[in-house]
Amino acid sequence: MENRVPGVMQLVDGMKMIWDIGAGNREGVSGVDTAWLRMDRRTNLMMIVGVLMFEERMDYERLRAVLEERFLHYERFRQRVVKIGASHYWENDPLFSLQNHLQVLDLPGDAGKVELENLVSDLTSTPLDQSRPLWHFHLVENYNGGSALVARIHHCYADGISLIRVLLSMTDGSPLPERKKGHRTHHLDEHHQDDDYMTRLYRPVASAVNKAMKTYWDVVEGAVDIAKKPSKLMKYSHHGIGMASDLAKVLTMPNDPKTKFKGKLSTRKRCVWADPLSLPEVKHVGKALGCTINDVLISCVTGALRGYLIERGQHVDGLEIRATVPVNMRPEHKMDSLGNYFGLVFLSLPIGIENPFERLYEIQKRMGELKNSYEAVLALGLLAVCGMAPNVVEQTALSLLTAKATSVLTNVPGPKEAIYMAGNKVADCMFWVPQSGDIGMGISILSYQEHIQFGLMTDCNLVPDPEAIISRFQGEFEKLLFSTLMEPWDEPFDPKKVERDIEWIATQFSEKIKAVEVV
Repeated sequence: MENRVPGVMQLVDGMKMIWDIGAGNREGVSGVDTAWLRMDRRTNLMMIVGVLMFEERMDYERLRAVLEERFLHYERFRQRVVKIGASHYWENDPLFSLQNHLQVLDLPGDAGKVELENLVSDLTSTPLDQSRPLWHFHLVENYNGGSALVARIHHCYADGISLIRVLLSMTDGSPLPERKKGHRTHHLDEHHQDDDYMTRLYRPVASAVNKAMKTYWDVVEGAVDIAKKPSKLMKYSHHGIGMASDLAKVLTMPNDPKTKFKGKLSTRKRCVWADPLSLPEVKHVGKALGCTINDVLISCVTGALRGYLIERGQHVDGLEIRATVPVNMRPEHKMDSLGNYFGLVFLSLPIGIENPFERLYEIQKRMGELKNSYEAVLALGLLAVCGMAPNVVEQTALSLLTAKATSVLTNVPGPKEAIYMAGNKVADCMFWVPQSGDIGMGISILSYQEHIQFGLMTDCNLVPDPEAIISRFQGEFEKLLFSTLMEPWDEPFDPKKVERDIEWIATQFSEKIKAVEVV
């Protein structure tokens, strides 16, 4: 008799599950969102982490009211994930309370950037409470004469572009709160309309996305069919041959080489951010050199990584490492929805190229090649299939793909004008994306108020001092800026001539230093 009781209880639970789903009390987690949910590892937590820094002290009650009215306007954030059998479902948290997700913290002493970076690093390394909705806000009341708000949200809720919209929905364009119904996203919308170059910054292979968007939706919506009969992938697009070719290319890529950035991961992450660059200056340099802003920024990132490896004794001649770059796949009719709608492409960073201009144009060439790639479509289709397959299948696919990359590199456009939350001006902001599988480094680029901010997350077992990388971004950009300004504007640009000019300047500077030392 005792042996029959568990079976009866399972039957009761199963009937209750069917009733809850039929009554609308539970909703299935999509295949793609399930894939991100199951990517969680203790060495790589799937949280998107953001920080807003305020000029003045934030009033707790005003902040709480904003979260209650605007953040919780999205019903999803009142829901937790439950696993029943092999499936995952969203259900309302019966014990939901905002105070379980909003915590007040004080940093020690006269807290500044270093102290806040340490706190963000600690929180990034700390798992969210699985028994509750998977998000948490931490209000730091004593940061740099004002306050800071650290947000952690699990990737299964939404992708970066969606979460930026959610955060913007909690802000205003002036200290006086606007009367709102639901949420608003016009800060980001205006930004996209006014600055097409920032659209390209977030969507570096936009033309490929435009061509492949219908293909993507056909593939994802037909994912179950594909999972049963992979050969049917061809029928979903007349671009099938190109997709098959790109799939073969991805699967046959060699694993990324072993460097200081790739190896065994720990459970500790380190998050830092750099002093911002001027967006107009980056824009003008890119225009003068015939490159996009994205080309310029990725070149600076590559140069900074190169400098760090050389300083640590790594041989870099001919070295290349790959970054996975998210590509926005969100259709217009889902712009205000949560969930994950992005694919991934692999970008090889030419670490081995010393000349900053040669490196820049090589990156421009590689970005151009990605414009005709279907990698993003295939990656998101693969996530959809993996999310519906057994977990062991997903983990195998994840290990296969992440072995081919060293970093995640993501770019997100923020507001062009100053924004306010709960009447308090946002002085600065930054975010960090999670890394999946065995990837141990994430690079984030965010624009705000005519500035571009770089953020870096590294695994402490691989790079315990990411400050030594992030501090190089400014110098790498200045190489491009000052060398470009030296060139005659009425002659074709010659990277080799610029290299000779840089060497001449370095020689002259060295000789002047020696002369001063002699005196």
